[in-house]
This record gives sequence, C-alpha cells and structure tokens, in this order.
Amino acid sequence: MPMNNLGTVLVTGATGFIGYELARQLGDRGIKPRLLVRRPLRAAILGSLTAELIQGDLESATSLQRVVAGVDTVFHLGARAIFEEYHLVRPTIVDGTAALIKAAAAGGVQRFVYSSSLLVYPDQRESIDEGTPARPRVGYGEAKLEAEAVLSQVAEQTGMKLAIVRLPHVYGARDLMFNQIRQGRVAFPGDGKNLFAHMHVEDAARVLLAVADRGWTGVSPVADDVPMDWNLFFAVIKEHYPRFRYFGVPKWAALIGTHAMTPYRRLSRYPSLYTPDAVLSWNLNIPVKKGVLWNKLGLKPTYPTVYQGIPAALDDSIAFRWIHPIEDRMG
Repeated sequence: MPMNNLGTVLVTGATGFIGYELARQLGDRGIKPRLLVRRPLRAAILGSLTAELIQGDLESATSLQRVVAGVDTVFHLGARAIFEEYHLVRPTIVDGTAALIKAAAAGGVQRFVYSSSLLVYPDQRESIDEGTPARPRVGYGEAKLEAEAVLSQVAEQTGMKLAIVRLPHVYGARDLMFNQIRQGRVAFPGDGKNLFAHMHVEDAARVLLAVADRGWTGVSPVADDVPMDWNLFFAVIKEHYPRFRYFGVPKWAALIGTHAMTPYRRLSRYPSLYTPDAVLSWNLNIPVKKGVLWNKLGLKPTYPTVYQGIPAALDDSIAFRWIHPIEDRMG
C-alpha cells in the first residue's frame, strides 16, 4: 500500500465528474478521503467509495469550519460548474472558494489544490503555456480567475502550499457530454473547427494528485499531448461507436436561441446548459503546449491523445448508469 504523505484529505465536488474520479484514485492508494456533500440525496453515488462523508456548503462559511477541521490537504473542485453568466457562478466559484481557503487557513491546512479552467484564457490559435496571459472571454473564466487571485492572496499571507491547475475539456464516462453520446447524438453549437485542448478524466485526477504529492506550487495549464478540433473529436467517437450522430448548429443560430431563452431560464433555480456563454466557450480556440506541467511532475498522460482516451471512455460507458449533477433535479 503506497505511503500517504498527504495526511487527512478533503475533496470538494466529489459528487461531480472529476471529483468522483479523484476520490476513487485516493481510495486506490489506501487513503480514506473526507468528501464534502452539499445535497445529501446525491451522496448515494458515493456508495462504492471508501470515504468519510460530511455535510457542508460552500455558501455557508460556518459549515466549512467543521469540514476542514483536522484536514492537511484540500482538493477543491466544488462549484456551480456550468458556463453561465458571471453573477450566477460567482457565489460558489469566488465567494465559496474564498470562504473555503479562509476556513482552511484558520484550521491549519498545509496544501490546497485548486481545479481551475482554461477558460481564463482568450481565444487564440497559439499554444498556451505557463507564460500565456489570462484574459477570460466568458463569465465562468472570469470567476475562475478571480478565485485564483483570492487563493493566491491567502496562500501568500499564510504560507499555505497552493497549486492552481487550469484544466482543459475533461472527458470520460461520467462526463455530461458522454451522457449524450450514450444516447447516440450530440448537437454542437458551432462549426467544430476550433482547436481545443482535451484530457481523459483519469489523467486529470492523476495530475491533481501529483501536484499535491510532489509539493508543486504555482499556476499552470495542462492537457493531453495533442489539441484537436471538435469535428475530429466526434469523428473518433463515431469510429468506435457507429450509431453516434453529431449535429452542428451554426454559432449565430445557437447564440440567438440561447439569448431568446435567457428570460425563461432565469425563472428556474437549476443550472442550464443553454446559455450564450456556453456557445462562446465551446467555440474558443484554446490549445495547450505538449508537456506543460506534465514535464515538471516527471509524468506522462496515460491517454496522450483522444485516440487512446475516447475508446477507454466508451469502454467505461458500457452498461453505465450515472446522473450528472447538472441534470440531477433531486434534493
């Protein structure tokens, strides 16, 4: 059994896509993580994990004091993870993150690993690396960048080890997109020609674990070895899953449609996939230079390209049941 040099571990967002995989990998290493659960009814999906479940909410600073008590390492992935307007995502991404790291600092947490996003970058065809300036084009990216600033300030003041990892499009069997793929069809808002960085969820979790293990601190993007446009991404899926159908919706039409839906969407308390910011996000060019962060960690992706990662995700999708948190209306 591998030695645990992370101490007591807290994972936020474990009932979500990447957080679940991270919690699973921690369990494989013999670590019993503490998992923050906001909606108790979703905790049922964690039943196969060896973990300590604890009730809390990023929007309740008081609850977080109990959540971080006795914790040495925090992996923070919890938030309203959808491409909506800034004012909708800010309460959990910015305010919730600020409340969590302040509680963590007061509780003596030593390491804090934050799952950020490539959406902090502008649209560009040049490969992104550690020196690429962040200039977000959408509210989700703006909120992530603001959260990074809060984290950096608290870490500098307290001496806490902070790692900020800007993740690309992460895919896998529990991905919201793969839920649509299992149904046999995806409607994409654009021509699919923009260059995007991708990474299999197993590798995303491996990177987050590795930065904590190695004590790496800083801010960095990360992705697999080869960015690919969406047309090629979907072509690889169809090659292995012939019943799959991909429909492109013109970007202009998707923007008009999502703008028209906005007044009705705002009447709902649930997150929505159909927003103008989502259309803009999926149409950005955000490629990442090969080896960024991986080389510093002395690692290579298990799935270096979507040619290896997509078949693995499809294998994991066989006889698979999962409700993505965005589609879960219980609790």
